[in-house]
Amino acid sequence: MAEPGEEIGVVAALVRSAFLVNAVYAESGREHGLTPQQGQLLCVLMGKPYGMGELGATLRLAKSSLTGLVDRSERIGLVRREADPQDMRAVRVALTQQGRRLAEEFYVETCRRIAELAAGLDAAERDGLATLLGRVVLDNEVPMVFLEAGAGRAVP
Repeated sequence: MAEPGEEIGVVAALVRSAFLVNAVYAESGREHGLTPQQGQLLCVLMGKPYGMGELGATLRLAKSSLTGLVDRSERIGLVRREADPQDMRAVRVALTQQGRRLAEEFYVETCRRIAELAAGLDAAERDGLATLLGRVVLDNEVPMVFLEAGAGRAVP
């Protein structure tokens, strides 16, 4: 809780906000038996299957880290590798039926918890926050990594 009259600068506010969201991801992930990275992977794959290169760029992971994440997620039945119809030498990563169910549960619970972070704001303040953060995200060309809660569209 901020002290009366305390102001937080934009850098500290963004870093502390990221900390809050990461903590929600971690807590929600633990309750669903996922690491934060697996939770991110499932949320990204909810939109569509991805090639390994595109997936690595989206998640900002090195090739070896991504391969390990996909291998571990594949071993527990959450994702599968499938042939890329455009390039038979390449593979895409897709959710399995089990992965899709878990992704949906994780996503709904994570969205609920993240929405609670702004519970102290009125509707106009939430809209203003969304507009400003949206500009930061778009200006920095953040890839699609999360679906818009309740709207069925990807959030940049």
